[in-house]
Amino acid sequence: MAGGQRKGEKVDNDDSMGGHVSGVDGAQKLEDKAAWEPRAAKGIDGLLTTANSGLNAMPPKGTCADCSDDELKGAIEYMLSQAGL
Repeated sequence: MAGGQRKGEKVDNDDSMGGHVSGVDGAQKLEDKAAWEPRAAKGIDGLLTTANSGLNAMPPKGTCADCSDDELKGAIEYMLSQAGL
């Protein structure tokens, strides 16, 4: 990837993981702490496993097929921080 690793917010906003902004197809919204708390309990590695495999309407890697695990972790950390976790 040219330009180096993308930051979590950029991955979330630019790479179609932004379904968490609108809550499309039942995705938990970014600032919905109650919805994120049980997911956060899985830990970053557990959430990364889910992100890589997909879940319900969320496709694998949230449609960011070229994201590295570190980029996905950054996006997960960004989303958790937006929920206040």
